[in-house]
Amino acid sequence: MTSDSPVVPYVVGTPLTDSAVRVLLLGAGELGKEVTIAFQRLGVEVIAVDRYADAPGHQVAHHAEVVDMTDAAAVTAVIEKYRPDFVVPEIEAIATDALGDIEARGVSQIVPSAFGVTATMDRERIRRLADEDLGIPVPPYLFADSLEELRGAAETIGFPCVVKPIVSSSGKGQTVLRGPQDVWAAWEAASTKARVANTRVIVEGFIDFDYEVTLLTVRSIDPRSGGIITQFCAPIGHRQLDGDYVESWQPQPMESYAMASATSIAARVTGALADGQELGGRGIFGVELFIKGDDVYFSEVSPRPHDTGLVTMASQRLSEFEIHARAILGLPVDVTLASPGASAVIYGRRDDEVIGFANLAQALSVPETSLRLFGKPMATPRRRMGVVTATADDVESARHRATDAASLIRVVSVSAPTVDEEQTTADGSADAPSAVGAQDSADEARTVNLRPAAS
Repeated sequence: MTSDSPVVPYVVGTPLTDSAVRVLLLGAGELGKEVTIAFQRLGVEVIAVDRYADAPGHQVAHHAEVVDMTDAAAVTAVIEKYRPDFVVPEIEAIATDALGDIEARGVSQIVPSAFGVTATMDRERIRRLADEDLGIPVPPYLFADSLEELRGAAETIGFPCVVKPIVSSSGKGQTVLRGPQDVWAAWEAASTKARVANTRVIVEGFIDFDYEVTLLTVRSIDPRSGGIITQFCAPIGHRQLDGDYVESWQPQPMESYAMASATSIAARVTGALADGQELGGRGIFGVELFIKGDDVYFSEVSPRPHDTGLVTMASQRLSEFEIHARAILGLPVDVTLASPGASAVIYGRRDDEVIGFANLAQALSVPETSLRLFGKPMATPRRRMGVVTATADDVESARHRATDAASLIRVVSVSAPTVDEEQTTADGSADAPSAVGAQDSADEARTVNLRPAAS
């Protein structure tokens, strides 16, 4: 398949041959890794691009490239090198002007569209699209370009409020302001801790919501009509710490009126991101919503699989990654919920360049659990290193199973495992292990220590 082929491949060829359908992923973290595997199972040749070597997706892709994805020339060069059929952004920090040029010249199809990628990267643009263009309910908001503007915006919005960088993700640089004394720290966090450099922030009114959900919204080709159809996975509930998810579960119960509002909002937002392209805007979108009674407020949208959606690897017949790959290729999708499920994050809990994982047998002894270790080359205290998924007859039981199993797994230094490693829990806190647990940890750590002893 070549760049002047139809929007949907009629034939999927063989990887590493001229007949191959090629997908280039911009971002090869844990989500990109699962997307890579999903495409490969459908016979697609995958090029994984990330900013550092040996990223999780690099470890399973056909080709791996290390590129500064905020450099437009570098992004253009790697796309022109491979001339893939589809370019699939998996992170926010991308030179979007390069994607617009690639799309305009017909080199590759951008998923969901160059406009969609650009709009969702920029909190100001997506917020104005939802509020001003689509008339969708959103929390009150203002923008600020300086510390003084932030002070004024926070006073106008009122406390508590939330300050976020215009471009970031996973809670990076995000702060809740309880009063005027928090303004300076919020400005520093937004300016220095976001995924990319920011000189502009959004100040949001604090919604005292009952709960928040991720509504995975799928735009795919209806095999009966040949047109675009929008479907919704069961809503996903989640718990966050400092803006980053630590556990998720599916389904999150919702009243019928709130669910109807949520699906209407999600369909309108994701439809707008297709940018008017016929059969465009395909794929899965993570639409984040606040729910207060029957009122639903739009928060954000990601045009890709969502981190809270890792639970779908256990709870759905097709995971969000398989759905994304199918939708992009123009294949039928299935959003069936197979079982109540939950996920719990395993954090790094340490700064270390050579790590291992102990107590895996104990963790996987928890009924109906599965484990994904992401393969990241180094750990930091708040870096996600893996996830446990679990199923059960009900959501609460699944949550307990996932968090219990995650709490048993220890991140250890492979070069020098000790019996006093801190125990990682689902919220990233550390609990002192019992003597028996500590000894088990040391014994298992020794079994995974494959590095030769220093001579």
